[in-house]
Amino acid sequence: MPIYEYICKECGQEFDALRSMKDADKPIECKKCHSDQTMRVISAFFAQSNGKSLTPAASGCGGCGGGKSCSSCNH
Repeated sequence: MPIYEYICKECGQEFDALRSMKDADKPIECKKCHSDQTMRVISAFFAQSNGKSLTPAASGCGGCGGGKSCSSCNH
């Protein structure tokens, strides 16, 4: 089950909750003021592995990540 981040429109409290994907956008009670006037916010994350990028390189087609011998973009 994923963890989603929320913010309370009443008190400004930011909190996270472990919820199913189908319930991600349903109202959830604020952990501080108990209001149900909350909204899900975009979560940012960073990933790194042995100094290698885990996202496609800007020079590639997205399928090859800028690697060699790609039939889509000829990298």
